[in-house]
Amino acid sequence: MLLKDSSVVFLDGVRTPFMKSPGPYLDLKSYDLARYVLKSLKDRNPVLDQRCDQVSLGNVIQNAKTSNVAREALIGAGYDLSIPAYTVTQACISANRAICNSVEALAQGAAQVAVAGGVESLSDAPVRISHELKKLMMLAQKAKGPGDYLKLLKQFRFRHLTPEAPAIAEFSTGVTMGQDADRLAARFGVTREEQDAFALRSHKLAAKAWEEGKFEREVAPALLPPDFQPLERDNTIYADTSMEKLAKLKPVFVKPHGTVTAGNASPITDGASATLLGTLEWAKAEGYRPKVAIYGYAWSAQNPDGELLLGPAFTIPMLLNEAGLSLNDISVFEMHEAFAGQVLANLRALNDKKFCTEHLGLNDKVGEIPMDLLNTQGGSLSLGHPFGATGGRLLIAATRRLLESGGEFALISACAAGAQGNSILLKRID
Repeated sequence: MLLKDSSVVFLDGVRTPFMKSPGPYLDLKSYDLARYVLKSLKDRNPVLDQRCDQVSLGNVIQNAKTSNVAREALIGAGYDLSIPAYTVTQACISANRAICNSVEALAQGAAQVAVAGGVESLSDAPVRISHELKKLMMLAQKAKGPGDYLKLLKQFRFRHLTPEAPAIAEFSTGVTMGQDADRLAARFGVTREEQDAFALRSHKLAAKAWEEGKFEREVAPALLPPDFQPLERDNTIYADTSMEKLAKLKPVFVKPHGTVTAGNASPITDGASATLLGTLEWAKAEGYRPKVAIYGYAWSAQNPDGELLLGPAFTIPMLLNEAGLSLNDISVFEMHEAFAGQVLANLRALNDKKFCTEHLGLNDKVGEIPMDLLNTQGGSLSLGHPFGATGGRLLIAATRRLLESGGEFALISACAAGAQGNSILLKRID
């Protein structure tokens, strides 16, 4: 979908510091993190006290008490109670979906100003009782006497008390994302050394960006009870890592000969993000000077068995073709780094004529994305990956980098569980 008239603009964005899970946010729920970013965005944009047409947040692993965490966080953040809010889930592109849904509402005139982002607290992941124990408890509610209870007791086994954590494998294939990353790297000939080098690059660039103050405006320090000492920076970055240190890490998913390790995979992370979007007309009327517009977006869904992490390779060409652009027209690329091997495999797929002709239906390869334009201030490998929130971080980062570059277009892209993908195209309008 394209919005060539630059009718929807990015106005502001904020996120929490991203923290390894479990970590400093261990005592907080996703609700707390979402409430925090919504309040921070409202404090920075007082117009939200008078007007906001909708709030949408992405969230993957939900707390049952706040299943619609967007609405609960809106209430907790002090927004007007007449504002509708909803939560969406689409794996690692949940925030992307919230953002694009908001863009669509703004473009169609259903809203003039919206807040979109996402939240994830893996520290607060729900742990379920086993199916066998749940079944016995349900049957116990219908028991009519000691005899019925005795029959149920005879079916009980102590193993039924073992809790069940959220599954990390694809439901359709039983394969974990890490296993698929290993397979994808092998398919495109991405070596362990190349993956470690890309991970090292991510950490070094993220550390450099923090030192240069790139993230200071977008990251709101978190004040955590009970002592309320501020958390000001992401704790996911290893500025002192090296190829030697990364080389010592053992494979995690495919043992002993796999290439994906804890060092070249994104860490389990807690965090939240929120962005302020509006129509160009409304933004100007409220005194904003918009500089970046949402130019368009694309979605894809592939085969989970073999194409799980290839979302960027499918959606980038779709979006560029619809916009009549090539990779040479893009000044800024922000690609979600689920795994170093996944990013490098997608880059190779885009630059491979056979893949592009057989899988994308193109006449030639898409081309090569220059490394000096890709994730130049770090990515999910170093900054962390709260599933539901990463899309908001990507939008904020791409907007900032586009303005710094002086270029015209920026491109965001991400893969997601279920073999889905999303790309968003931004255009400078000032």
